[in-house]
Amino acid sequence: MPRYRLQVAYDGTDFKGWQKQHPPGEPPLRTAQGVLEEAVREILREPVTLIGASRTDSGVHAIGQVAAFTSERSIDPPARLARALNSRLPADLRVREARVVDASFSPISQAIEKQYRYEIAWGGRLGVPGPLFERRTATFAPDVLDVEAMDAAATHLVGTHDFAGFTKRHHGRESTVRTVTACRVRAVGPARVRIDIRGDGFLWNMVRIIAGTLLDAGCGRLDPADVPAVIASRDREQAGRTLPAEGLCLMWIRYAGDPPAEQLAAEVADGLDTIITRAALAALDADAAADADADAELVPGEPEGGGE
Repeated sequence: MPRYRLQVAYDGTDFKGWQKQHPPGEPPLRTAQGVLEEAVREILREPVTLIGASRTDSGVHAIGQVAAFTSERSIDPPARLARALNSRLPADLRVREARVVDASFSPISQAIEKQYRYEIAWGGRLGVPGPLFERRTATFAPDVLDVEAMDAAATHLVGTHDFAGFTKRHHGRESTVRTVTACRVRAVGPARVRIDIRGDGFLWNMVRIIAGTLLDAGCGRLDPADVPAVIASRDREQAGRTLPAEGLCLMWIRYAGDPPAEQLAAEVADGLDTIITRAALAALDADAAADADADAELVPGEPEGGGE
């Protein structure tokens, strides 16, 4: 039975996070995992269990979430599966890529590295308004930000540290030691800041708390040189506040055999609306449009609504 790896993008605004949630006595909540799993079941007409790599919170976006499932059906080429799913998925969720992987592939335990991005629009006290069309994908800060100070603070986060002060209490993890392999802050406009951070894994709310700590450095509430002491304290009260979910996006997740981090970063589009890699564009067949109708029906000969 083939196992499929999906690369998934979604606007997290109207999802209650990635992971399926079904409160007792109530309808299931709308989650990215739940919506995608239902679409897979409708297309393949068989029960499947979809596993995702990262349990993003409510309101958090993704360009490079990775999910996997095993099916009794072989779809060749797998790109047909991606096109068929996208024909049924809502406008705020898309499958960027589908591929067949080894039957033992685990999107959670086999992940080597992840990258997140946090976007901040700033300048309210200067009369600069908050973003209108991008208000769902950037957090607005009224402060005037010193980007160089933020970037200087970010350098102290790189390395293997105990990030107990950068997560929720009662986080449920056996260890709070994580390795941050890169963390940079740069200006991407006259009043826009982008934080890119990658590492071997992240604790609950860790990236949003790091973003809040770097924001403190940017507006003068924290000396960048004091960040090592904040880390060493392991005290949640010493780190910055947890910034809102809308500024956070999961950019990519890397596994053995994937391109290096620098190539993955280059292939991911800067905007949330442009979610096709250059490699995928190069691989599109010239007759993709002609195949679209056929792809919508991957299991011919069975009545609509068959299976689970």
